[in-house]
Amino acid sequence: MSGPRNRMQLDRKGGLKPQINKGTFKRILGYVWREYKKQMLLVTFCIIAGSLASLVATVSLRRLIDNVIVPGLNTGLQGVWHDLTGILITMAAFFAAAIIANLIRGLTMAEVTQGTLMHLRNDMFSKMETLPIKYFDVNQHGEIMSTYTNDTDSVRELVGRCIPSLIESALSIISVFAMMLVYSVWLTLAVVIGLFFIVRLSASVAGKSGKYMAGQQRSLAAEEGFVEEMMEGQRVVKVFCHQDRAKEDFDRLNAQLCSDGTRATRFGNILGPINNNMGNILYVLIALLGTLLVYFNVTNIGLGGMGTISTGIIVSFLSMSKSMTQVIGNLSMQVNMFTMGLAGASRIFTLIDQENEQDRGYVTLVNVEHDSEGNIVESPKQTGEWAFRHPHTADGSVTYTPLRGDIYMEHVDFGYTEEKQVLFDMSLYAKPGQKIAFVGATGAGKTTITNLLNRFYDIADGKIRYDGINITKIKKPDLRRSLGIVLQDVNLFTGTVLENIRYGRLDATDEQCIAAAKLANADSFISRLPEGYNTVLRGNGSSLSQGQRQLISIARAAVANPPVLIMDEATSSIDTRTEAIVQKGMDNLMKGRTVFVIAHRLSTIRNSNAIMVLDHGRIIERGTHEQLLELKGTYWQLYTGAFELS
Repeated sequence: MSGPRNRMQLDRKGGLKPQINKGTFKRILGYVWREYKKQMLLVTFCIIAGSLASLVATVSLRRLIDNVIVPGLNTGLQGVWHDLTGILITMAAFFAAAIIANLIRGLTMAEVTQGTLMHLRNDMFSKMETLPIKYFDVNQHGEIMSTYTNDTDSVRELVGRCIPSLIESALSIISVFAMMLVYSVWLTLAVVIGLFFIVRLSASVAGKSGKYMAGQQRSLAAEEGFVEEMMEGQRVVKVFCHQDRAKEDFDRLNAQLCSDGTRATRFGNILGPINNNMGNILYVLIALLGTLLVYFNVTNIGLGGMGTISTGIIVSFLSMSKSMTQVIGNLSMQVNMFTMGLAGASRIFTLIDQENEQDRGYVTLVNVEHDSEGNIVESPKQTGEWAFRHPHTADGSVTYTPLRGDIYMEHVDFGYTEEKQVLFDMSLYAKPGQKIAFVGATGAGKTTITNLLNRFYDIADGKIRYDGINITKIKKPDLRRSLGIVLQDVNLFTGTVLENIRYGRLDATDEQCIAAAKLANADSFISRLPEGYNTVLRGNGSSLSQGQRQLISIARAAVANPPVLIMDEATSSIDTRTEAIVQKGMDNLMKGRTVFVIAHRLSTIRNSNAIMVLDHGRIIERGTHEQLLELKGTYWQLYTGAFELS
């Protein structure tokens, strides 16, 4: 199928490129809150407990200085022992409570974080199963995999660290700012002015870091997509000696990733020193201002009343200003993680928000049987007989059309893009039990026809009828359930041989799977495997030969027992001896079914009821093998070797 692969290069920029917006963070919070409301309330309570402990420490520090240390210099320790004991016990109790609260918070956030990621991955996979084939044609598989790995990992940091940090910082700033106002308006004003400059400078640096962090995520996805392509195509790379070219391409992508990562890390690394030094400067200025206020005996104004500034107030303010700058510093240091988390979440939501495969069909495939009067009725059990259930909205009646495999294509036009048409006025038919073969050069439209029968793509004009029903009226899962397909490229899944055969029909019994393997001529080699049908296959069945893998694929189609079968160059990649074995299995499978065959080897289609010769999306010749030889046209040239398929 050449159309989508060509378009993949054109549309790649429009694939999973994230669109970060204000709704992204709100949406992540929605995931967290919807599933873990109670846990987040507990986490918030624990954060409040921690902030309260910090606030008590600040209040206790002032009491310790003003009520214990300063008086103790004059009266000795005995005079202040009672106050000292009370302050220390209070501080110890609150700090112990804070330790317990932080422990509970950490354990709870671990559950919330991993649970949120689980729900995100579930939603991604569920969405992926509803996407049209076109989506996977135009997006690199490595980039999609990066969404499941790197992007979910960045969301883990966002949920597990950034969100609790935001809550903690907000509560700390509010509580500390309130306490500052209680102690001194003058010193609070100085802290606010200092923090304003710190925040402006941090925001400027963090903004640049965030931009490069988002770029780093995109570069990482591009590199992983390239690596995945190279892993799949290693044989091709080595056969054509393109190792150096592949290395050059990788070096270019890797250098881009390094550049984006370096710039992001560079700006991220200077945030810490900037905030620390600015905080130290503010610390010194607060100490200097407090000293001046004491020296000039300036009347202190605070929400707690008016009076003089004590040593305890100055020390407490120094502690609170340090706490504020640390909060700002922690927030700015997490800008990188926050931005990466939002970029990752945007890519995840870009996948989740993709448009589902459209299906407006309403005709379904059901099990049927005949009643005592010979009428077709639905059956609640597996009868082996199928029919299309066609409801009619006009009068509310329902008709049942027996599933036979009668296919008509009438004046079909199709193009993978609006700019390039692939099929032109295509008309053909296949009666039940007939074998229809397609012959033509690469790009002639052979595989495209089979993709239209499956409705992987929808036609632009014309009609395709299945047992007299327009296939756009048939629900896609029911349509595809009635079609079997054996591809040139076999996909086997990790599991036993029996499980791979059962993939064709999940409710098939072991006996039915074994019977399908015998029909496909696969039982002989399967029985010789170490564990027979229970032999576990891994790595797409790499331990088997291409012919053996193809026989399992044929058995998979056989157990589905469809009335219509599509053979897409199923023997083109195996040797002649193996082809004879596979062909025997295919012949057994094709008996009594409507079959569409795409083949380069013309010897496999001689017994077809009709052979269609395609050229650039048009049927240029049609007929039986003998009729086409008599024409001495393109098919005759192919068969006699005067012309070869490209």
